Amino acid sequence: MERNHSHRPGPRGSSRSGGAGRPGQKAKPSREAPAAPSQGAGAPCPVYRKCGGCQLQNLSYPRQLAWKQDRCQKLLGKFGKVSPILGMETPYHYRNKVQAAFAYDKRRGRIVSGVYQSSTHKIVPVDSCQTEDETADRIIVSIRGLLKDFKLQAYDENTGRGFLRHVLVKRGFSTGQVMVVLVTGTPVFTAKKHFVEKLRELHPEITTILQNVNDKRTSLVLGEREKVLYGPGYIVDELCGCRFRISAKSFYQINPVQTEVLYAKAMEFAGLSGREKVLDAYCGIGTIGLVAAKHGAGQVLGVELNPDAVKDAIQNARENGMKNAWFTCGDAGAFLEEAALERERWDVVFMDPPRAGASREFLTALCACAPKRVVYISCDPETLSRDLGILQANHYKIEQIQPVDMFPHTQHIECVVKLTRREAR
Repeated sequence: MERNHSHRPGPRGSSRSGGAGRPGQKAKPSREAPAAPSQGAGAPCPVYRKCGGCQLQNLSYPRQLAWKQDRCQKLLGKFGKVSPILGMETPYHYRNKVQAAFAYDKRRGRIVSGVYQSSTHKIVPVDSCQTEDETADRIIVSIRGLLKDFKLQAYDENTGRGFLRHVLVKRGFSTGQVMVVLVTGTPVFTAKKHFVEKLRELHPEITTILQNVNDKRTSLVLGEREKVLYGPGYIVDELCGCRFRISAKSFYQINPVQTEVLYAKAMEFAGLSGREKVLDAYCGIGTIGLVAAKHGAGQVLGVELNPDAVKDAIQNARENGMKNAWFTCGDAGAFLEEAALERERWDVVFMDPPRAGASREFLTALCACAPKRVVYISCDPETLSRDLGILQANHYKIEQIQPVDMFPHTQHIECVVKLTRREAR
């Protein structure tokens, strides 16, 4: 997964409904996307055309899966058999992270919240979405009402003035814990105590509230300064038998149901027996590495560029009693390059890079370290195809290719691939 935590807003496909859960990366439109539906044809969402996030909504869910299977076959079939895609039983309201932009609509004479229209910074008002957590959607609507009650203004991108820019809600799928992040254009928060009390009164399920200050003229969502207004400042969720602490800036998979499917397949491909030395590259808050540590790895080292995520990963290892897992902050490519020079070796490497795929430097260093098995988790079959070609040319055999539908109704496709090292001739 991507470890660029710039949190740029964008069209629904990159910020709320798709984007493979990777903040800061814009989704590239598929060259083979199906045509937009005709008026009224299979498009129950009233903002389908303006939003642009659910690109496949005009197709039935079985046809969506068929489209994604075909795309994977075209891009990855040259490397071997592509297993049938693993879909969801109930492909709705799966997003445990919801983000909304706020603005004052002069034409309507009121504050609106929603998503940016594709390729614009014009907000499409949205109260509910078929891909988003319903609790999160209700909280965002309530906050919009509270702004009026407390005479607080929405941020104006043109003037750089105003209070509320964005709201970010994260909800633990297993625990039900809810985090609300109020992204403000100024640190001044009038009637802060009463605002928080009223929000908690409306939504007692909220377990923590934060104010994130972003007072820069920027397209980035989250700023550097953060203040806890209520609760511990993080939430906890359970995944694959492990508990994970999730902060505002740390990455966590947005579809927990399919994440368990994805990680189960990744562990199967890793073939852990209890003795393996494992590297988790682009480790985030340590989800893959800790699941591996719990399910058979001898020792695990995770590498992550985001310091907030590393702090969470270290704490997660402690809370799960994992004494065989360690985490370090650094660029995965640079780490591997240094490891290659020092002839460091691993039995298994998990890699989950950004949508752009792994850098050539990372792949070169990976091959130099010569792990026995590589488990590649990708959110873009196009960049995956490019990287598999490089690995294949450097003594790695593609053994299995498994697509997983992490993002129903969107064009995004997650794949997990098993590669094994061939001896050089």
